[in-house]
Amino acid sequence: MGGSLFLIELGSVVILLAILARVAQRAGFSPMPLYLIAGLAFGEGGLVPLVTAEGFIELGAQFGLVLLLFSLGLQFSVDEFTVSLKTNGSAGAVDALLTFVPGVLGGLLLGFEPLDAVLLGGVAYNTSSSVVARIMDELGWFGNRESPTVMAITVLEDLAMAAYLPIITILLTGDGVAAIVTSVALAIIVVLGALAVATRFGPGLSRVVFSRSDEALLLGMIGVGLLVAGGAQRLGISAGIGAFLAGIVFSGPAADRTHYLLRPMRDVFAGVFFLFFGFQIDPAAIPPVAVQALVLSAVGIAGKYATGHWAARRQGMGPRARRRAGALLTPRGEFSIVIAGLAVAGGSDPSLGPLAASYVLVTAVSGPIFARVIDRAPAGAPPS
Repeated sequence: MGGSLFLIELGSVVILLAILARVAQRAGFSPMPLYLIAGLAFGEGGLVPLVTAEGFIELGAQFGLVLLLFSLGLQFSVDEFTVSLKTNGSAGAVDALLTFVPGVLGGLLLGFEPLDAVLLGGVAYNTSSSVVARIMDELGWFGNRESPTVMAITVLEDLAMAAYLPIITILLTGDGVAAIVTSVALAIIVVLGALAVATRFGPGLSRVVFSRSDEALLLGMIGVGLLVAGGAQRLGISAGIGAFLAGIVFSGPAADRTHYLLRPMRDVFAGVFFLFFGFQIDPAAIPPVAVQALVLSAVGIAGKYATGHWAARRQGMGPRARRRAGALLTPRGEFSIVIAGLAVAGGSDPSLGPLAASYVLVTAVSGPIFARVIDRAPAGAPPS
C-alpha cells in the first residue's frame, strides 16, 4: 500500500509540474514561480501535504541543484570571465552597490542578525540567468546590442556566487573563529584552483571526456559533476558550488554538447528543486512579510534597472537599449533560492525563508512583464 501511495503521489507531482510548465509557456514566463507556489500548496502547512514522496523529492531536489549549477558552469569559461571583468567590471561593482548593499541594509533595518542580513543581500543580488535567457528568447532579443552587456553582468554575478556561497555555508555552521577562517581559506583555494585548472588543463580535459556518443558523453560529464560536488561537500563547501566549478573547467564542444543534452533533465530536476524549497515554507508565514517583500522587491528592481541602464549607456547605446538592459536584469531566481534554502537549513531567522520566497516570486513574475512593457514603449518614452 505504501509503495502504491508513493507512486501515486510522485506521479501526481510530476503531472502537476508538466501542467505548470505548459501554463508558463503559454503565458510567456518562467515556470519557476509556479513551481514555488505548488511547493507551498503541497508542503508544510499546505492544502494537501505529501505523505510518502517528500523524501524522494528531497533527493531529487539535491540532484536538481547539482545539475542546475553544473549546467550554469558549462556556459562560462575563464577567458569569458577575464573579458567580462575587464569590460564590465565597473558595471559589476555598480550592480553590487545598488542591489547587494541595499539588501543587506534592508535586512538590518528589519532586525535581522548581520549574517541573515548578508544572506538577504545575496537573495537580492543575483539575477536569474535562466529567466533572462527565456525572456530574450521569447522576445527575440538575443541579437540586440544590449544582450552581451546583460549576459556579461550575469556572468560576473554567477561567478561571484562561487566565492560567496562557500563562505556563507561555512559561516552558517557556527563553528569557532579558527575553524571558520580555515574553512574560508580552503574554499578560496578550491575556487582559485578550479579556475587555474580550467585555464591550464580545461581544453585537454574537454578533449578527453568528449565522445561522439551522446550517451557516453552525458553519463561521463554528469559523473564528473556528481563526483566533484560530493568531494566539495566533504571539504565543507556547497555541493552545488562544487558542481558549478566543475562545469567551468570544461570548454569547447564537450561543454557545448553537454549543456544542450543536459537542458531537459536540468529543467525537470530544477523544477523539483524549486518545488522542494516551497515545501519547506509554511504558506501562513508569507502574509506577515508580504509588505516587506514588496518594498524590498521594488528597491531591488529599481537597483537592477539602474544597473542595466547605466551599463548600456556606458557602452554608448540608445534609450531603448538602455531600458531593455535594465528590465532584463530585474528577475531573481536560481541562486536566490539556493541562498534562501541554505538559510532555512542553517536555522536562520524563521521569516527569512518566506521573505526570500516572496521576493523571488515578485521579481520572477514582474520581470518578464516589465520587459514586455519596455519593448512596446515608444523609443523616446520613459519606462513604465
